Amino acid sequence: MKNIVVLISGRGSNMEAIVRAAAAEQWPARIAAVIANKADAKGLEFAAAHGIPTAVVANKEYPTREAFDAALMEVIDGYQPDLVVLAGFMRILTPGFVDHYAGRLLNIHPSLLPKFPGLHTHEQALAAGEAEHGATVHFVTAQLDHGPVLGQVAVPVLPGDDADTLAARVLQEEHKLYPRAVRQFIEGRVSIEDGIVRLTD
Repeated sequence: MKNIVVLISGRGSNMEAIVRAAAAEQWPARIAAVIANKADAKGLEFAAAHGIPTAVVANKEYPTREAFDAALMEVIDGYQPDLVVLAGFMRILTPGFVDHYAGRLLNIHPSLLPKFPGLHTHEQALAAGEAEHGATVHFVTAQLDHGPVLGQVAVPVLPGDDADTLAARVLQEEHKLYPRAVRQFIEGRVSIEDGIVRLTD
């Protein structure tokens, strides 16, 4: 049985999707913990209601990013994670943190990477006149939003879309994409060769 630790900053709707999929599909893994960097993160209530251990490591209590990441790693490692999943975790992680979990740290980004890394992706897609937009699950590396891609999903940009309507449609697909990608990893179907993700049946 593999251990998954999920990091959140707010509601954690992708965390909710992963928790539900793991239970419904009886994955060979358990959500060992949900950890937030904010004590008022709504996702902590959902996790606790589902019997999942929770913890808070508040970044505001640490003087530097390095100090916060070191404290966070200590808490995460207490759950012996096989996989660490970022689900709306709004922190840029230090190279030391990323290296510590290299090959077992996943993120979901609301764009079709390499297009539109960083913030405000839906606004960027609309401003660029894109015909389609979407989301990407990728391994985290020291370069922001540039790690090896595990999966993507595209949605059309419709006439009359604004950032909110487009974001809502992308989020619906994220809730399918992320659990599928996490399951592929915990089933041992994922490897990285020369910076490219390989999937086995």
